[in-house]
Amino acid sequence: MRSRTAVVLTVLCATTALTACGDDEPAPKGEQVPVTATDTSCEVTTTLFTPGTVTFSVTNRGEQATGVYVYGREGEKFTKMVGEVADVPPGRTGDLRATLATGTYEVACKPGRQGDGVRTRITVTDDGAVASAAAETEYDRAVAIELSGDTLTGVDGLIAEPGEKLALKVTNKTAGARTLYLLNPDGKRVAELKAEPNGTAETVVALGAAGTWTLKVKGDGVPSMSERLVVR
Repeated sequence: MRSRTAVVLTVLCATTALTACGDDEPAPKGEQVPVTATDTSCEVTTTLFTPGTVTFSVTNRGEQATGVYVYGREGEKFTKMVGEVADVPPGRTGDLRATLATGTYEVACKPGRQGDGVRTRITVTDDGAVASAAAETEYDRAVAIELSGDTLTGVDGLIAEPGEKLALKVTNKTAGARTLYLLNPDGKRVAELKAEPNGTAETVVALGAAGTWTLKVKGDGVPSMSERLVVR
């Protein structure tokens, strides 16, 4: 039976700049994606996007004012800011609008508007592997993946069909951040999920050509792990 998840869109007021609520006429927003910020978390509704303008609709459920930022990669680090909403008070909302090209970014929620913040990795791709983030996201099957110590469980012997949509749900039970990569038979990266220590990450991926795909997990200072995903 086909499962279905939906992105719940909330209509938020916005100024023509990247601010919290105001009285000015809103600018065009493109795709709209809810973000929930707390004092310890930064939850982005989806982590896969198509290129274009995205509005991250931020709700601050923490006890401190927060800033939310989108960073692009500079070298090996994510330090190039491409969008921000600098001050969202507790219990309030604000919009962060950014134009994203293909590549990998990080969304950072900064409680108290200080430090590097709590970060969520997102991927922007135009290879047809993902649907619009503002549209309803469907999937055929959920795959629960658990990372514990030096083991990767939940995908041993996994077989899928070309065109099948999998909801990859990662639970990281280690003390360090772990990133899961999905590689197609040509070795091209088509999905990337970062799970914080003792955290979770989720995305939906549409599988393409038949062949042997690879799920690879990496983390700082630990050996990488991988499992095969047979598509036939």
